[in-house]
Amino acid sequence: MSEQTVVGVTSKNAAATGRVLVKLVVFSLSLGILPLTSYYASQKYIWNGNSTFAAITAVVAANIVLVAYIITSLLEDRQVSSKSPGNKDESKKNK
Repeated sequence: MSEQTVVGVTSKNAAATGRVLVKLVVFSLSLGILPLTSYYASQKYIWNGNSTFAAITAVVAANIVLVAYIITSLLEDRQVSSKSPGNKDESKKNK
């Protein structure tokens, strides 16, 4: 019975690791693509060739991606900690 439990826990961890890896790849690609796209698009269509304002637009786009990644990670961490409330009780018993 304990072997089945270990296999179940391992498969859940593998699925969680896969989701985390996909999330990391998506945010990494968007961190590379979004600022470059926003720089050149805003320089050509919004700021009429002004590279300073286009660079500020790219920095804002990069910061938006970073903040979105941090918020997503915090929300995921809260979901994981709320699904396993037994860990907190066990740590209190051990003290």
